[in-house]
Amino acid sequence: MSSHEGQSPKELLELLLGHLGFVFEVEESHEPADRGERLRLNIRTRDPGRLIGRDGRTLDEVEYLLNRLIDRDEEGDVHQTPRIIVDVEGYRRKEQDDFLATIRQKADRVRETGKPETLPPMNAYERWMIHQAFQEDPEVTTKSVAVEGGNGKLKTVVLQVR
Repeated sequence: MSSHEGQSPKELLELLLGHLGFVFEVEESHEPADRGERLRLNIRTRDPGRLIGRDGRTLDEVEYLLNRLIDRDEEGDVHQTPRIIVDVEGYRRKEQDDFLATIRQKADRVRETGKPETLPPMNAYERWMIHQAFQEDPEVTTKSVAVEGGNGKLKTVVLQVR
């Protein structure tokens, strides 16, 4: 339960989408995260493209706004809460599946050649997904490496044989 006016993240998202004029239904689920559970809110709507936006940008903005609202209490103080994933009609899930399929193809190449493969710079969540996907892999391991000249937040992942 969020301390933001006593509303849960789901209720807050429903309020936000209602003000934006969407006809929708929100489904709530929980999934494992690096520290406990992560809340996933999947939106079902007749107009998913409008809510997803070009390359998922509108969806990213809605998710960012919701997380910012949830991280603040009534006095405006910031609290660290687990990130809430906002999805529309399973769009993010499909994007994640496609992303990991591409990474698995690169891992197969690492297995075949024995040569490490450095992936392009990516955000923390994408790196976390990769590390989780290969955590139990007996042949391929992963490591995050800071990008030279970056600000420390931008990192890449290296796939290599164990």
